[in-house]
Amino acid sequence: MAQIFDDRWCERGSLWLLGLSLVMVFSACSTHGPGVIGPQGGKLAPCPDRPNCVCSDAADPRRRVAPFVLQGPAAEAWQALEAHLTTLRRVQLVTVSPFYLHAVFRSRVFGFSDDVEFYLRPQAGEIAVRSASRTGYFDFGVNRRRIEAIRSHLTGLGVLKGS
Repeated sequence: MAQIFDDRWCERGSLWLLGLSLVMVFSACSTHGPGVIGPQGGKLAPCPDRPNCVCSDAADPRRRVAPFVLQGPAAEAWQALEAHLTTLRRVQLVTVSPFYLHAVFRSRVFGFSDDVEFYLRPQAGEIAVRSASRTGYFDFGVNRRRIEAIRSHLTGLGVLKGS
């Protein structure tokens, strides 16, 4: 009897099944909202108990990222930050105030949402930062790389001190 399915079909079927399984796992881990965000007592909210968040106010060194250190006037850095975020793809500015900015970044492939927050502390000469994934457990370093890319851009503009 003729073989109905060849090896190539089985390989493609296995990859398709693996991909579908991953989508189901990620979907099962999703949340509907950003959780606790915003400044609280002069600090940004703590990271959840998952390794998919970085914050300059984090006590845990694995989740800690340095705040943005201002080079010049706070208002100039704040305006540059907002302007830069508006040029990025798949970014929605949710809250923009004189001292707090909340943006939602969406991933290209599955559209997962990450909440990114900035809290201007002019007296300290810094901007506190927090980037947290709403879905999944691991972020594979995406949040840290995002914050560092924004830092690098603003440092290049001369509004933040280099590290």
